[in-house]
Amino acid sequence: MPEPLTLANLLDDAAILSLEHQLHLEEVLGEHDWSVNLREQRFEFTGSRTISCTGFHLLGTAAPGPDSWLWAWANPSGFPEALTALSATLRDFGQQYDIAELASAEVPFGALPGSPAEPHFAAAILTEAAKAVTGRWSAYNGDAGGGTRAAFLIEHPDFRLPPPEPARLMRVLQQALTLPLLTDHRRAVHSYAVRRGLGVAPGQDADQLTLAGPGFEALVEFDPLGRVAKLSGTLSAPRGA
Repeated sequence: MPEPLTLANLLDDAAILSLEHQLHLEEVLGEHDWSVNLREQRFEFTGSRTISCTGFHLLGTAAPGPDSWLWAWANPSGFPEALTALSATLRDFGQQYDIAELASAEVPFGALPGSPAEPHFAAAILTEAAKAVTGRWSAYNGDAGGGTRAAFLIEHPDFRLPPPEPARLMRVLQQALTLPLLTDHRRAVHSYAVRRGLGVAPGQDADQLTLAGPGFEALVEFDPLGRVAKLSGTLSAPRGA
């Protein structure tokens, strides 16, 4: 029987690809302000230029008063269904796989990994899980007033990642492996490689994975606890370049 799926699994699955998308989003936006009108279903960034999102989804809100996260599908404010429908698919996924943090209308901060005290971090954890489930990888977590944070998945052609580039991939891998909520580095690396379209295969030893892409080859070695013990890569120009 396959092992049950958990919130920790989803966080591992999301971690590295989510980080790469977040770094790319920061590069695209630069210094910026943001605004959202839920009734008119408009989400915009303003800075050196204005970017109007082609789509966005309200996941939920993390509030300091009750120290809890409230999924958008359960919010009594009556937001447009088009904005909350994605959060309802996460509820259904949570019910299917018995993941209480996704299935419950309200989630105390203390029930989340690391027991975050700040709304910003609580929202980030559940946003990461949402990315892994939905396959939508760009997100924004903004101030909703009174210390409450609202989390969105956002869409725009400029937010899509460029093709894999060797030096960048190595930097992302190295940076991601320091993320505090990773519980299974091997799962995280494998998930990233598959979702990023890289070649992934066992190494010569059981505790190794090899990753390959255009102009890029890496060997990842793991310790007995599944943590990365060594990451080595070879960067070269793709053939025909």
